[in-house]
Amino acid sequence: MSESTSIRRIVTRSAVAVLAGVVCCVSLTAGSLPGGVTADRGGVKSIVSGSKPTESYPFMASIPLGAPLAGLKDGNCGAALIDPGWVVTAAHCLDMEIGSFAEGTVRIGSEKRASGGTVREMAQVFLHPEYAQGQPNQNDIALVRLDRPVKNKPIAIAEGAGAPGTKTRILGFGITKPSPDPAKWKMSKKLRELETVRGDVSDCGPGYAGDTRLCTLSQTPDAMACNGDSGGPQIQRGREDRWELIGVTSGPGAQSPSCEKGPGLYTDVTAYASWITDIIAANK
Repeated sequence: MSESTSIRRIVTRSAVAVLAGVVCCVSLTAGSLPGGVTADRGGVKSIVSGSKPTESYPFMASIPLGAPLAGLKDGNCGAALIDPGWVVTAAHCLDMEIGSFAEGTVRIGSEKRASGGTVREMAQVFLHPEYAQGQPNQNDIALVRLDRPVKNKPIAIAEGAGAPGTKTRILGFGITKPSPDPAKWKMSKKLRELETVRGDVSDCGPGYAGDTRLCTLSQTPDAMACNGDSGGPQIQRGREDRWELIGVTSGPGAQSPSCEKGPGLYTDVTAYASWITDIIAANK
């Protein structure tokens, strides 16, 4: 039994994986991949038509990964630092059954995808116990315990996502030009941001948004999270005008031929605050 197979079974059976600095997985966007692997529309989502960062984000994190069967050698997912020793991301980014393998590290607080910031090893991965792949993904949230705490300032989780119409912002290192071929994906070398707004449930496709999934609309035409942005944060202004975390990129918010057409779908992190608190407290 290979090491990757062993870890995959641990994740599937208990939703908890202790990593040996090697592998963890993440889904791809819709379409068939080489070798008989089928990609899911709820998959890895940089930001198409995003802009350069207007400020620093010490909580922004990235998780390097690849998908050998699909020809993707240099991909990533996003994440957000919510505690000196923990980041939150999308569960599908760490799903061992999909075919993309993370390198077992997390880079925190850098505007560059492959350099700078603080790098830590993944010590433990906790997928939500009711996570399931689908259209849309269900309970698409995961926690990663770092091998050592960092000095970066974490972002606070909001008490609740703002009402529809609330201005938000999304961050990511994913592709800036869509392509159906993962071998042609080129992740952004630098962080991108996009001004967005909380949409109503009806602004997403039927069955997509809901009590734990946020419909997200772009304030820029033909702009939205895309391949490589999965797990990245959606933030809103909170107390004293500080950024607070409300969501992580999960996938498209409706059936669409291309991710930039939107809307986007974000796991509502605020809905999982108790689960997050319990996991962190039990694994300090």
